Amino acid sequence: MNKKTIRDIQCTGKRVLVRVDFNVPINENTGEITDDSRIRASLSTIEYLLNQDARVILCSHLGRPKGNRIEKFSLAPVAKRLGEILREEIKFVPDCTGPEVELSVASLRNGEVLMLENLRFYPDEENNSPFFARELARLGDVFVNDAFGTSHREHASIVGASQYLPSVAGLLLEREINALGHILEKPARPFGVLLGGAKVTDKVKLLDNVLGRVDYIIVGGGMAATFLKVQGYEVGRSLIDGSLETARMLIDKVTGNGVKLVLPDDVLVADSINPPSTTENVFIDHIPADKMIVDIGTLTITKFTETLEKCRTVFWNGPMGISEIPDYAEGTRTIARVMANLLATTIVGGGSTAEIMTEMKLAEKMTFVSTGGGASLEFLSGEPLPGVSVLMDKELAAEAVEQLES
Repeated sequence: MNKKTIRDIQCTGKRVLVRVDFNVPINENTGEITDDSRIRASLSTIEYLLNQDARVILCSHLGRPKGNRIEKFSLAPVAKRLGEILREEIKFVPDCTGPEVELSVASLRNGEVLMLENLRFYPDEENNSPFFARELARLGDVFVNDAFGTSHREHASIVGASQYLPSVAGLLLEREINALGHILEKPARPFGVLLGGAKVTDKVKLLDNVLGRVDYIIVGGGMAATFLKVQGYEVGRSLIDGSLETARMLIDKVTGNGVKLVLPDDVLVADSINPPSTTENVFIDHIPADKMIVDIGTLTITKFTETLEKCRTVFWNGPMGISEIPDYAEGTRTIARVMANLLATTIVGGGSTAEIMTEMKLAEKMTFVSTGGGASLEFLSGEPLPGVSVLMDKELAAEAVEQLES
């Protein structure tokens, strides 16, 4: 990564404004955090800054309050959980800007942490308001982006604040860029891309960008129904995202580049998703017109497994079926176990796929599990991430470094 990180600057005694991605799932009934992996992912950055005697101000979003102050989206439980993990007090202020926040920041001592309230309680955050960005920047001497998962967003706390402060990457963001960059630059071959989820259009740019370096493209999930439809198969009431022409174009490109496209041979079908109904495993040329595909079939699990076992690098993004419903999750869960046992570089592209690996306690068996679903797809598509582009380059002029450290 050619961007400066917190290792490249002097942080001692500085007010360091850190954008983290603590958008964790919280049980609405109990208020308990059900998965704290995103908090733990940024611990290396927070602990590094504390060891440098910095004064750390954390800011994040949680959920989609759409510019409204909604209590269930408060970051107070997140501050509490972070304190439990670090075994020290995390100060919390129920606002993001203003006199109370500035007073709380001013009272911070070296080696202490303050967490701000949910950024998305303010419409100005997602609107990238210059005023809101300046108010956030007033809180720090240095800005650190450690929120890879939202670095594809042009929000005030991602790109706006960086316009007013010296800005560098956190250690999580650095790991994300290096891990994902590795499979773009020099993946060990054969290289397989395993894709699921519903929308073909979400993956078009990614496939275009990796065609010259990938050997297998394996397609499951809702995407598979679109590809099967293009090839003339009946897919019943399965969701088709309106991208048949896109799928047809991708098939032509893939085969024209000598890449092996691996599609299901059989699928699990059902009458409905909600409520779940009795399932049937059928070959792809026997899908009933009145049913929908809800998972890959048993023969396809074997086929996908055999293909994955040939690979030395695998990138996986998207479930193989409607994995949030247990009756339709076997394909996804089996493939997750296969991924955990591959003798290969295995990278999971965030989002629901990462949540599945964490829930199954398999994340540690992966080479890398990204914290950013949409961000990882955009990065692998060759798209510049706004939140990364604005950070200082390693080739920053010497006088700029001196100004930062003075």
